[in-house]
Amino acid sequence: MRTVSSLCILTLLVFLSGTPLFAADPLDDLAKDFWSWRAVEQPLSTDDIPRLERPRTWTPDWSPEAVKRYRTQLVEFETRWKSIDPSSWPVPRQVDYRLMGSAIARVRWELEVLRNWQRNPMFYVDQTAGAYFHLLLQPPPFDVARSQLIVATLNAIPGTVEGAKKNLTQPAAPFAGLAIEQLQDIRPRLLKSVRELKPLVEAASARNLDSAAGRAVAALESYRDWITERGPTMSAPTAVGREGYVFFLEHVALLPFTPEQLLAMGRQEWARSVASETYEQHRNVGTPQLSLFKNQNEELARGQKDELDIRRYLEARDILTVPASVGHYQMASMPPYLAPLAGLGETDDFTSPSRLKDNGMRYVDQPGPHLGYFALTIAEDPRGLIVHEGVPGHYFQLVLSWMNPDPIRRHYHDSSANEGIGFYAEEMMLHAGLFDDSPRTREIIWNFMRLRALRVEVDVKLALGEFTMDQAAGYLESAVPMDSSTAHAEAALFASTPGQAISYQIGKLQIYKFLADAHRAAGNEFRLRTFHDFLWRHGNVPIALQRWEYLGLKDEIDALDHLQ
Repeated sequence: MRTVSSLCILTLLVFLSGTPLFAADPLDDLAKDFWSWRAVEQPLSTDDIPRLERPRTWTPDWSPEAVKRYRTQLVEFETRWKSIDPSSWPVPRQVDYRLMGSAIARVRWELEVLRNWQRNPMFYVDQTAGAYFHLLLQPPPFDVARSQLIVATLNAIPGTVEGAKKNLTQPAAPFAGLAIEQLQDIRPRLLKSVRELKPLVEAASARNLDSAAGRAVAALESYRDWITERGPTMSAPTAVGREGYVFFLEHVALLPFTPEQLLAMGRQEWARSVASETYEQHRNVGTPQLSLFKNQNEELARGQKDELDIRRYLEARDILTVPASVGHYQMASMPPYLAPLAGLGETDDFTSPSRLKDNGMRYVDQPGPHLGYFALTIAEDPRGLIVHEGVPGHYFQLVLSWMNPDPIRRHYHDSSANEGIGFYAEEMMLHAGLFDDSPRTREIIWNFMRLRALRVEVDVKLALGEFTMDQAAGYLESAVPMDSSTAHAEAALFASTPGQAISYQIGKLQIYKFLADAHRAAGNEFRLRTFHDFLWRHGNVPIALQRWEYLGLKDEIDALDHLQ
């Protein structure tokens, strides 16, 4: 005679009662719903960190109806998050709760505080031409689905432009000027890109590409003319203001500092970087300057060799674990279909959670003295770029974070942690001896530090209205120093994305404090590789939360909770 197990009886009783056997986790359910929504809602950006993996047929939607829907959905997510009580949870789970709070607050920051959709005409250049540009970053092949998405994205541009004309009720004149400048020659640039791309896409899509591009160009030119006509009536201020900026620090970036503290931290690091660069230059008197690579083949071959050497260096010096499963960060010549639009964003492909086996890619121009600040350093010694953008920097860190078994940490991103790690990697590798063979490269690394320290002051003063964009660009141009084109591009990005420029320096300083506290806690048992492996694996997580989880130190979290 067969007996019915107690589990079967329990299951039957649960079924009859209508009560689930295992209660759903409200935080995991919230996270699943939020990230699915965010992959559709999050606007495109010229920044290379907050790139999400979108649905395969996704195109941007910033119609007035979509904005209204996003704002309603935001309130629903906030309500669900606030209804959860994590106080009795273990620290790692409380960290996840705060990550979701930060992610939701970022949407409020974008929609209700920053309001680029309402104030910034350049925002819609990113959602149109920028959306097309982003689809070109992944290396070929252009399969059927990708080819169809490119055509669909071009076809969506006229609708986005019409939405922009309705949404931009409070446009700022400096942002309008940037949009006009970017669209000034959009017809030849976009059409040249399409001509170069056409032979590479799937045949059916290729037949539709020209007509889609024609409609897109006409819409973008109409948008440029619409902005130009309204320019005289636009307001001048671009600043988000102190209250808005503090909201970002406290609720989005989870940085336990006031704007005044940020300025003091940046100025102190500026002085240290200037002194260090001065010492290095004095030490190197009589040392030959770096020379440009003779051609791009030489540059690309050197980049490939350097990336392999850096990976071996990290392992050999017991600095950081480099899993063999992580692909390589490579440099390649700028593709003809991408080159005409290179000013629309960073030319990096960091892959994505579904492309973990793919290599990362950086597209570079031919070496020459005409190059801008960062590109010129690559044409002399690629290692500064590789360390920050590739290995052990962004590409490597993002791949490790996307492998995290915790889905909340796989999806969450935060520039303060991501850029802080990339910047930290530069000085860390300098002290580890990677650049000992090239004194002039050490000068470049110190000069990078000058720039990142100056970015703090630029970011804070732009946000508080103490700098105009032109003043910020002039400050960077003279104080780094750097070329005018790069300085103006940086000022424009930082004015439209307050809080991004501080992430490098402030994130790095937080890591230093985290390391010092970890070293003090472990004493002679401290292992740099162990610390770094944790830092990189959770590299999307704000450093204050990492420090709480790793060391049990809650002072920075308490400071966050009381930040005014």
